[in-house]
Amino acid sequence: MTARASLPVAVAILAAVLGYVAIADSYGVFLVATISLTAIACIGLNVLLGLAGQISLGHIGFMAIGAYTTVLLMEKAGWPYLAATGGAIVLVGIIGGLLAMPALRVRGPYLAMVTIAFGFIVEHVTIEWRDLTGGGNGLVLSAPPSIFGYALSERSLAVAGAGLTFAGLFMFDRLKRSGWGYAMRAARDAEVAARSIGIDLVHIRAVAFVISAAAMALAGALFAPLQGYISPSSFPFLQSVLLLFGVMVGGAGSTLGPVIGAALVVLLPELLSDLEEYRLLAFGVLLFVVLRVAPSGIVGLMEQLAAKFLPARHPPAGSEVAAASVATAGLETRNPAALDVTDLSVSFGGVRAVQSVSFTARPGAVTSIIGPNGAGKTSALNLLCGFYRPKSGTVTLGDQDVTGMTSHLLARTGVARTFQTTQLFGSLSILENILLAERAGRLGGIVSALRNAATEDFARFLMRFVGVDGDPARPAGSLSHGEKRLVEIARALALRPRVLLLDEPAAGLSKGDKQRLTALLRRIADAGISVIIVEHDMPMIMSLSDLVVVLDAGKRIAIGDAAEIRNDPLVRKAYLGDSSAGERNKAPRPARTGGSALEIRALESSYGLSRALSGIDLSVASGEAVAVLGANGAGKTTLMRSIAGLEPPRSTGEVWLADMRIDRMPAHVRARSGVVLVPEGRQVFPELTVKQNLQLGAYARKGFDLDAEIESMFVRFPRLKERIGQRAGLLSGGEQQMLAVARGLLTGPKVFMLDEPSLGLAPLVVDELFASIERLRSEGMTIIVVDQMAGHALALADRAYLLETGAILKSGPAGIIAEDPLLEAAYLGGEAEAEAGPHLAAQVS
Repeated sequence: MTARASLPVAVAILAAVLGYVAIADSYGVFLVATISLTAIACIGLNVLLGLAGQISLGHIGFMAIGAYTTVLLMEKAGWPYLAATGGAIVLVGIIGGLLAMPALRVRGPYLAMVTIAFGFIVEHVTIEWRDLTGGGNGLVLSAPPSIFGYALSERSLAVAGAGLTFAGLFMFDRLKRSGWGYAMRAARDAEVAARSIGIDLVHIRAVAFVISAAAMALAGALFAPLQGYISPSSFPFLQSVLLLFGVMVGGAGSTLGPVIGAALVVLLPELLSDLEEYRLLAFGVLLFVVLRVAPSGIVGLMEQLAAKFLPARHPPAGSEVAAASVATAGLETRNPAALDVTDLSVSFGGVRAVQSVSFTARPGAVTSIIGPNGAGKTSALNLLCGFYRPKSGTVTLGDQDVTGMTSHLLARTGVARTFQTTQLFGSLSILENILLAERAGRLGGIVSALRNAATEDFARFLMRFVGVDGDPARPAGSLSHGEKRLVEIARALALRPRVLLLDEPAAGLSKGDKQRLTALLRRIADAGISVIIVEHDMPMIMSLSDLVVVLDAGKRIAIGDAAEIRNDPLVRKAYLGDSSAGERNKAPRPARTGGSALEIRALESSYGLSRALSGIDLSVASGEAVAVLGANGAGKTTLMRSIAGLEPPRSTGEVWLADMRIDRMPAHVRARSGVVLVPEGRQVFPELTVKQNLQLGAYARKGFDLDAEIESMFVRFPRLKERIGQRAGLLSGGEQQMLAVARGLLTGPKVFMLDEPSLGLAPLVVDELFASIERLRSEGMTIIVVDQMAGHALALADRAYLLETGAILKSGPAGIIAEDPLLEAAYLGGEAEAEAGPHLAAQVS
């Protein structure tokens, strides 16, 4: 149900309720009053849950404080009812704000636990503080409350409750369509992205918490005179659960949902009064049915049915004219400024992710940060946009030192950001995503509308500027991957940034989309914005960049233009690797006696609407070593995970292990059948010892001597024996990789797959690790290896496949692939130099 339709419906319901109250008997009036105060409580909780996405299971405590405060101020301080109600709301608002600051720094079940504890504390205070609260006996209201001398009867309270419910619905609808409401929903949908457009998450959620607490206090102030008596048993923990139930069943985030849910919470027990012991069962069944049929609640189901049977609304014809008039104004930016980075460093535990990195990103220029996996590129980007605090170094934007500034403050200063995986606010429309970013955290009044003609025109202009067509009212979550990427850039531009940071914007895009993206980024830079991009598509980087910064193991190893970077020996070594003398001379191994060990036919894989693999045909003979190569983002890891059964729900094609088809098998069955993956990042079990990790590797195998097998792993990797009783999480990176390989071998592989085994390891450790893999090869193990160090992988392999954007670009013997200019072009962009072939071929000869 749309916002425009909700309020007229609410007015009609209010009129019907008031008419019913005028003629109903005492029982009916009591039910209306109870539904009204429950609806007010649910409306408040809907702000916290439906808008801000935070779950509280102790909100009944705020209602108890509101009720007790109202009664105490009336009975012991002699305050009139309205003043006592106001005092209760103010007190509960203050308590809610104080509780929100620590409570909202935790997430998920921890927030629920904090609020549960708060509810229990309030309950026990009301029981134990007998002098104030009357303990278990409670408090009695000696006389009905009055307003301006008029005594409030039960019927008057029902009328007041209905009126306050309508007012609450009106205020909720205004809040929902204000900048604050949109910010709350943005924080619910994508926390990181909300921070990147200037939204202070703690502030936003604290306001939601205070509003919801104040609504609970108002409900408590109505509850006390309606009952005439309050006690700790009037506010049980179960009531918090029922209020949450009401919001979810009615439709969290919708305007009318809390009223529908409140009616169910109050009326269902009355309908089941003869089966009181089954009341909770009925609630549970109803919740299950509603959330199964309509996850967005009853109102959400009504909206879906309306969208299905009613004609779709189209934007006014004049909107495009307005947008066209703004398009002549060009892209609005702040004063251009350079971003100067000096000796920037950050560490995580013992890992130095970024080490003394320096460069200057100038206005109107594209600065690219590149490097192999684990080089520290995204960490550097997170330092620049305030998601990490640097250990040392400085960042200045123009004349302003912005070092260590938080992400939302940096966004307000003029630093915008997009993400490797698009982070749109899925429940908001395209236009609303851009409009909210245009505010840059300045949200206006709590019920002031987000939209106005000027900002809507600017948002539509940005859509045209980046190339987004179609209805701007479409939900952002329904867009294709390419459209999401463009809308995310438009949202970042809505901040009118001086610096635009992009993390792998070309990931998952087609060749044509990449060309359009390249042109768009050049236009953005030409508008005077400093563009900083982290990207793995080297042809795009080399054609677009004015300055390229190359990182490896957190250090800057090169800086310059595309031609200088392409021919820099340190860059070539970082991307293509450098094999040791021992690897150049492959050890002899037994002749192959079997046929195909693994065969992949027409394998395709997608992440949502983004194609990751396209028509992959790959075969591995028994006893053969095969390297899978390609730039970051080419689809190598997706291929390995698809073969292992770990990837993703949208995969098609066939995977054959010898004569057995396994693509329909779950991952654990494939592993037991002999397809074993040592994943990227090692992924050992950190809390278990080395020996326990190894024992788990052999978990599914039967009929062998486990101790002897583990001892054989210690022969291969002597350092593991020295660490046998140590927790795996305390091992060095190289030791963890050795443990991951040994654990995989104990699974009993027929095809042994290694994904980026050299990632994050020191050169000497890489040499030691590849020497051990070479021994496996010489023993006749069937191996598939993916590694950023192309030289190492080719030195090990018999054959190689070169991937680009999810498709096989080239395949053949390792020596021939090493000589092919396409290999270096895939990693470094542009046309490979003439000496590239001999350089790599020498490593695999």
